[in-house]
Amino acid sequence: MINVITNVNNTINSMVWGWPALILLAFVGVLMTCLSKFFQVSHFKYWWSHTIGQIFTDSRVTEHTKDKTISQFQSLCTALAATVGTGNIVGVAGAIAIGGPGAVFWMWLIAFFGMMTNFSENVLGILYRRKNSEGEWCGGAMYYLRDGLGAKKNCKTIGAVLAVLFSVFCLLASFGIGNMSQVNSMVKNINTAFGLPELAIGIFLFFAVSIVIVGGLKRVAALTERLVPFMVILYLLGTVIIILMHLTSIPAVFVSIFKGAFSMKSAAGGVVGSGIALAMQMGMKRGVFSNEAGLGSSVMVHSSSNVIEPVKQGMWGIFEVFADTIVVCTLTALTILSSGAVDLATGKLTSAAEEIGSSSLMSYSFQQTFGKPGAWFIAIAIFLFAYSTVLGWSHYGSKAFEYLFGTKAIIVYRILFSVVVLAGSVMEAQLAWDISDTFNGLMMIPNLIGVLVLSPQVAACTKNYVDRRIRKKRGVTPMLSCFPDIQSEQEVRLEERLKTLARGLDA
Repeated sequence: MINVITNVNNTINSMVWGWPALILLAFVGVLMTCLSKFFQVSHFKYWWSHTIGQIFTDSRVTEHTKDKTISQFQSLCTALAATVGTGNIVGVAGAIAIGGPGAVFWMWLIAFFGMMTNFSENVLGILYRRKNSEGEWCGGAMYYLRDGLGAKKNCKTIGAVLAVLFSVFCLLASFGIGNMSQVNSMVKNINTAFGLPELAIGIFLFFAVSIVIVGGLKRVAALTERLVPFMVILYLLGTVIIILMHLTSIPAVFVSIFKGAFSMKSAAGGVVGSGIALAMQMGMKRGVFSNEAGLGSSVMVHSSSNVIEPVKQGMWGIFEVFADTIVVCTLTALTILSSGAVDLATGKLTSAAEEIGSSSLMSYSFQQTFGKPGAWFIAIAIFLFAYSTVLGWSHYGSKAFEYLFGTKAIIVYRILFSVVVLAGSVMEAQLAWDISDTFNGLMMIPNLIGVLVLSPQVAACTKNYVDRRIRKKRGVTPMLSCFPDIQSEQEVRLEERLKTLARGLDA
């Protein structure tokens, strides 16, 4: 039975993460970049200063809300909690091991266009969100598929079906890649580094996760806004130290990245053209796996923000992809490539690095520089990254569960999610990882269909915002929601907020 499940999953996975799906993913990113007139570049200074830059100048970005919403900064940290995970360490290492240094270039490229895919998802998430019976904002791919795509002529049924499929795939992925696989990684790494019993670690994680998620999004967000900046800064400091210690090899590293990206033969040999194809595929797959742009996952937490302007939350989505891939994944790649784990001339792993396997490349790189404490550092980093991913994905799964079974049923999901944490700590999770990888990819298909069909709406909303807030045109009615009642309510909020501002800060 296990062999049958494995074979079926491998077949589906090869289609889900094959070239057609990756081409669709890239096409949507390129399309949204063009429709927005390269917003991530043309308005770089603006979105930077009005996202991460604004946390130092506008208290409204970080202040805790009294209602069921969360702050813009909390929504970013919760989204980053789910995306900045083992994929940033193990995933990047795997891409380099299989696709060579050139995979890093294609990771950058898919992230560049992925910024606008994530931007578009967030814009649609805010435009189509509604409040549930508890007063919480509910948004995500399932809502803009049902109410956006479903509102198109003769598309009501297909919109509803795709919304349900997305929710089912998201729910299953939350138990797999958002839970069991992450927990298993934490347990194995801590057991290897410190020798602690796996069951004891699992019991600790059971309480560490359940205590947080039973409190709902507000409690998850309150923890992630403290944990995420700490763990990311700590990890980046470690990587920067190693890179600075190998500074003279950095030029050769960049040469190997660009040379490998367009090499006609892979490091392992093969037919002409296999090198560029493998580097491209691995870079794109691991890039998406890391930042999740196009999967429609992080929009579920971004939609819970207290933000008024859809484009404002879209800009946080741009920063999310930038921070995850352009910053964290790049520093991971530079650390591995500069530490001697890879022969830069051939693109192959060195014999010593090959013996330990791609999943331990980062540990090897740190150990080469810091000795045994380096391996401990990576074990702790993976623990923090994976723990935050579990918390972030618990929200995604709860929103999918809520869409399928109603608001009152969420407590059932939270209990199940906590129990699965305990199960994941004592099981071999390879098959669960592979299956959840497939479900993760399956989420991408309906989501991208929704973004593609609703792309004119994203373009119109972006132009509306640019005209009003950047070009300062007068008399332009803001696009804040696709629902007349929420549009009117948000217009009043926006007008009141703008009247109270002493300076021209964004809503």
